[in-house]
Amino acid sequence: MSKAVTPRRGTVGTALLLGAAGAALALLAGGRTWAEGTTTVAQSTVTKHVSGQDVTGLPGALAIVGLAALVAVFAVRGVWRTVVSAGLVLAGAGVVAGAVTGAGDTSALEEQAAKANGLTSGAVDHVTHTAWPWVALAGGVLLLLAGLLALRFGRHWPAMSGRYERDGTPRPRRVRTAPDPERPEELWKALDRGEDPTRA
Repeated sequence: MSKAVTPRRGTVGTALLLGAAGAALALLAGGRTWAEGTTTVAQSTVTKHVSGQDVTGLPGALAIVGLAALVAVFAVRGVWRTVVSAGLVLAGAGVVAGAVTGAGDTSALEEQAAKANGLTSGAVDHVTHTAWPWVALAGGVLLLLAGLLALRFGRHWPAMSGRYERDGTPRPRRVRTAPDPERPEELWKALDRGEDPTRA
């Protein structure tokens, strides 16, 4: 029995590592240059750069959602853990989709060229794309894997400790004893706690 449970519990660290690394990669990639090209402004050639956030804000936004879902997995139990895990899977898949569609996109560059020329549209030449969209894609895959692990093994993972015991019953409150009037330090401690030491 213990041999079957241990590998499942061991997936907790793996999922946390994959999810955190995936979100970090997607956020990092979103701030880097995804594409660059040249445009002509007043008979001179100007190079324009666009970041992942310029091209599509989807990977960065969903990376934050995925990170929040990763934390929330350990704050909920039962069916809600399954729901949150599914959300983590969808966030990872969305990062992947956003990275793939943004990898060859030139509309953001054309928009930059149009602004530089004061026109509604602008032509961009010598367009090159960097590897950062694929870094974002790798981050999305890691988030997706973390979500799949949570879906498969999450019901065996521990939850965050709260004010309830493992069986769901509230913990009994500790009964405070009345301060000893012969000991002044206890009277002062009671006053510090906001208690009336004169009441039994």
